[in-house]
Amino acid sequence: MKKTYEVIWAESAEKDLISIIDYISIDSPFVAHEKFKEIQTKASNLKIYPERGRIVRELQEQGIIQYRELIISPWRIIYRISEKKVYVLSVLDSRRNVEDILLGRFINPKPQ
Repeated sequence: MKKTYEVIWAESAEKDLISIIDYISIDSPFVAHEKFKEIQTKASNLKIYPERGRIVRELQEQGIIQYRELIISPWRIIYRISEKKVYVLSVLDSRRNVEDILLGRFINPKPQ
């Protein structure tokens, strides 16, 4: 039997996803709903195969290897595995400067 993980969404990832879906829904509520389901499904599949995502290249270049990503073009689901949990940390548009966003969030997080 395969080991299963709990998938936990960080507040920042939830906000990212809501922003993406809100933006898409301006032009097409149907497409927004379909993208939402696709992103949710890919993330929930991490409960069985958490290591299927690749290490985030921009962070790896900085010596940071604990973050992985799944690509749902043009978005990137950034997550971290810890024990029996998968933490979804961000859902980012890869057309933006992802390195600055990630380094800002994961290296020098702002107090909330």
